[in-house]
Amino acid sequence: MKIIKRKANDIPKEDAHGGSGSRKVYADPSYTVGNNLEALTHGYLPAKATFDWHTHDSIDEVMVVVKGDGIVNDRDGEYGYAAGDVFVFPANIEHKIHNPTDDEHEMIFLRVKV
Repeated sequence: MKIIKRKANDIPKEDAHGGSGSRKVYADPSYTVGNNLEALTHGYLPAKATFDWHTHDSIDEVMVVVKGDGIVNDRDGEYGYAAGDVFVFPANIEHKIHNPTDDEHEMIFLRVKV
């Protein structure tokens, strides 16, 4: 295996969370030697849209907010987000991400198998 270079602008967007948003998959297990990476993605959440309630079975997820101000929920509460915020969603924790604004939001997600 050798270093892999990809241009983010050349990676196509695909539907995410049933079409409530989209994403670019920057890396997945096909790019690595190890077996713990589930994915590194760039998520796009349209205006007034929600990545509705979901869990990642046996996968820890880290979200870095690149653009936008919105709301993250888990079953224990509500948490505002803004550009530069980092959230860690432990495996199997139900959560949702909502964009209440008129602008598209962007996040980077790192998902690691546990």
